Amino acid sequence: MDIHINGQSVKVDAEGDTPLLWVIRDELNYTGTKFGCGMALCGACTVHVDGQPVRSCSYPLKAAAGKKITTIEGMNDNITAAVQKAWVANNVPQCGYCQSGQVMSAVALLREKKKPSDADIDNALGGHICRCGTYQRIRAAIHQAAKDLV
Repeated sequence: MDIHINGQSVKVDAEGDTPLLWVIRDELNYTGTKFGCGMALCGACTVHVDGQPVRSCSYPLKAAAGKKITTIEGMNDNITAAVQKAWVANNVPQCGYCQSGQVMSAVALLREKKKPSDADIDNALGGHICRCGTYQRIRAAIHQAAKDLV
C-alpha cells in the first residue's frame, strides 16, 4: 500500500487493518510517535492525518490511504517552532514520553485558534495523559506560543 507521510510517498508492506502506529514506528522507523496504551486513551501516539490530530494506535492503515500523514518528525512550520520554544521556556518536558503527542495536538489547536482560551486548550488536549503532571505548564506554553505567533 502507498501512503503519503512527512511529505513523501512511500510503499509499505502491511495489512490494511494494521494500526498506523506500527507502520510509522516499525516499518518506517519514525520513533518520535510513541506507543502508550494501544486503545487511543493516552495521546502518546498522536499524529496528523490531513492536518487533524488522530490517535495512530487505533487508526487502521487502510484509512490513511490517500491522506497526508505527518508525524512529529515532519513538523517544521512556524507554529511548531513556537510551540517547541514555549515548551522549553516553560520547562514542560520531564520524562518526555507524552510530549510528541501533546505537541501535535497543541499545533493543531493553534492552527485553528490563534488565541485559545484555557477551555479550548483543555478540550484540545483532553485525553492526553502526562504521567509527570505538567498540565499547567503545558497550558502556559500553549498560551505563550499563541502570544509569540502574533
